[in-house]
Amino acid sequence: MNAINPALDGAMTNMNSNNSAARAQELRGRLRVYIANHIEDVEAVWRQLSPAAIASPGMSYDFIRLWVENRRIPSDQQHYVVGEADGQAVAILPLHLKSIRGIKVFTWFPGTNAGCYTPVTNYDRLAALGDKGRAELWDAMIGALKGAGLVYLRSVPANFGGHEGLFDGLGTSLETELLYRAEFSSWEQCDAEQRSRSRRKHDRQQGDRLAALGAVGFEEITTPELAHPVIDVMFRQRSERFRDQGIRDCFVEDDLIGFYHELAEAGSGVDVVLHVLRLDGDVVAVRYNIVVGQSMFCLISSMSDSKHIQGGSPGKQCLLRVMQTVFDTGHDVFDMGAGFTDEKRHWCNVQVPLRHHYISLSPFGRVVAEAHGAVQRVRMWAKANPAMKKLARSAQQARDRLSGSKRSDEL
Repeated sequence: MNAINPALDGAMTNMNSNNSAARAQELRGRLRVYIANHIEDVEAVWRQLSPAAIASPGMSYDFIRLWVENRRIPSDQQHYVVGEADGQAVAILPLHLKSIRGIKVFTWFPGTNAGCYTPVTNYDRLAALGDKGRAELWDAMIGALKGAGLVYLRSVPANFGGHEGLFDGLGTSLETELLYRAEFSSWEQCDAEQRSRSRRKHDRQQGDRLAALGAVGFEEITTPELAHPVIDVMFRQRSERFRDQGIRDCFVEDDLIGFYHELAEAGSGVDVVLHVLRLDGDVVAVRYNIVVGQSMFCLISSMSDSKHIQGGSPGKQCLLRVMQTVFDTGHDVFDMGAGFTDEKRHWCNVQVPLRHHYISLSPFGRVVAEAHGAVQRVRMWAKANPAMKKLARSAQQARDRLSGSKRSDEL
């Protein structure tokens, strides 16, 4: 573990020369930064900082610990940057130093495998620092990092924990997409606010079509011995869906299936809940969720690709039953992840803007950040244009066929 005085070179490089002496004096008295290279070394402070209202499983100690173990990430690539103010820990930046297409980058450990990410922090304590104090904290923490040209923090919420702008001082940001959440006190409130009379009728008709095909059953699974066979079915269904759509199967090609099985083990420290819809006993739809406090996060969903069954919309019928039960079983947040879909439009009443944050550590890193930001803007424009979206997908599929290689290390 390396202790670093933030008043030294790392932080000083981020200070304006006209006020660097005054700021260095203030930093010396208030802030301390250190970096650990083993996640176990920051477990106590991580758990102490973890808020009751967590933004994402990506902030969970046990989720990241299992990710690091499953991916066999060497210790010299693990960087847990801890920032303290006035003797109290305020934030941890859990960062993976990785080479992406030959470019050294500090970034979150998982990529798109969780809906969003933030520094692990006590939101109230961070807010109490004020704009200037947070800027000094981020400067000191980022200034401690060595060995890469860029810090890339993808999918950071613009607001969370009842506070605005807590992460504004983390470099430059680009708003990319929205995080969708359903937040209700009960199913009755959800039903009243999110479903019109025509929507209820439509759901009922789909349910009748599915029931006409056989006996419909819905269950919540939390025990590993029951969960593992269902998880295998879920990934087979996902693979079939990816193949039909011509989309790269990231779970298979990046060898991620074992990770999700490990999360579901009894001793993992992660609370995995499966929602399962069956037809005559066969699994026809699955939702893989992680529960933290009163929040439930849906990470993966699947449904049968049988044309015979799809007329009954098993995926939508499974989600309907989830919504009918989740708010009456102790949860007040159901997080459905980033990116727009019809089901999110139907059920989610909260939208949180997500931003990619770029912090350049070298002139080359600045060039990379600008180029990546430009690509993201084109992607967002293409997503909003159906014709361009189709063209972009065709181009991606052609690239996949030509490369024939895994691309888990994408920026």
